Amino acid sequence: MIKEHRAKQSRGSWVESANVEGCDFPIENLPFGKYYLPADASKAGRIGIAIGDQILDLISLATCTNTPLEFESAFALLVQGDMNAWMATSDSIQTQFRSWITHLLEKENTSHKQLASALLPQASVVMLLPCKVGDYTDFYSGIHHATNVGKMLRPDAPLSPNYHWLPVGYHGRSSSLIPSGVPVIRPRGQTRASDGKPPYFQASRRLDYELELGVLIGKGNQLGTPISITQAEEYFFGMCILNDWSARDMQAWEATPLGPFLAKSFATSISPWIITKAALAPFRTALQRSDPKQATLPYLDCVNNQASGAIQIYLEVLLQTQEMRTAGLAPYLLAQSEYSGAAYWTIAQLIAHHTSNGCNVTAGDLFGTGTLSGPTPESAGSLLELSQGGKAPISLPSGQTRTFLEDGDTVIMNAFCAHENAVRIGFGQCINTVVASH
Repeated sequence: MIKEHRAKQSRGSWVESANVEGCDFPIENLPFGKYYLPADASKAGRIGIAIGDQILDLISLATCTNTPLEFESAFALLVQGDMNAWMATSDSIQTQFRSWITHLLEKENTSHKQLASALLPQASVVMLLPCKVGDYTDFYSGIHHATNVGKMLRPDAPLSPNYHWLPVGYHGRSSSLIPSGVPVIRPRGQTRASDGKPPYFQASRRLDYELELGVLIGKGNQLGTPISITQAEEYFFGMCILNDWSARDMQAWEATPLGPFLAKSFATSISPWIITKAALAPFRTALQRSDPKQATLPYLDCVNNQASGAIQIYLEVLLQTQEMRTAGLAPYLLAQSEYSGAAYWTIAQLIAHHTSNGCNVTAGDLFGTGTLSGPTPESAGSLLELSQGGKAPISLPSGQTRTFLEDGDTVIMNAFCAHENAVRIGFGQCINTVVASH
């Protein structure tokens, strides 16, 4: 279970909601998001920065303050709504911009009355995907999840021989990425029949979530030019929550021999705010391995990655059925886990491996970490694990049970970073409701 953390006190902002204890978006966070106002003629979206329960709208900010010359042209990219181009700018530019925004929002800023006109309530906007995702790769770096699922299929050898040597991954569909708040339509597909009969084509009866984090790429590399493990962090922009929706019955039938296809490609949802690597920096920690004697090939290993390649991020997943909402019952906590203890491979290792053959990545590319289950039953990151493959129904406060998701079920994912020497920051939420197949 996630323990309580004594966090360092925030430096404070004149946006009072950012100073509330437990706030996801204090001045130490400053994540980027894309959204539109219901009254906007264009729904293409504008870019803003979350602060408390408000958004610092960058179009409005440009009209009420002077932009420093050293990043004036880069700031124009944000004002124009080009998040991908901003993500590809240098770490130096992004650091200077972050310092400027921090100065504008800090409690001591005497011009805050003028800047207040650039604030929008988060509740007043419609959030979009935070950037354009050209390519999406889902990894399998959650070793406890891989072990749990492997035991269901191969009790004597749950992990494949390559698992400890390389980050296993597959290419997903960026076209079916959706933001938090968008309904997930129950997929239809082939499922295995019994007694040698032909397979069925029907709505999935074993719909599941997977609790993951998303890694977003900043600047890209040239085709044919691998990114070394020592340089990989330069290509990392930030993170979000990711729900890798999975149709287990479809997956079981189609996965041989090339892995999941339609069982995954119908939807992947992400939270709307990108938590930047600068905000995550205070929560860096050493790479944790349950098998420290396991060798790592040189292209995936360096001193800095061992010392600070992991990040302490706490995650949780909750479920609220339609009946629970009707009865006024709060969402039910299903599981909690922690990223650095769940992931066998770090972000730098994912980037280095993905590009080791010369594959190019570009700004906005998305990597899924893989399901981040912990080592205990209550830290399992999917219903497949929690229900032991559907054999152990989960009891809910409403008196209902679940082995897999039903229509009307809402899945809520939260993530946050906390440490006694740093200010707590959050990721916001990734919330989606399952609706019936069309």
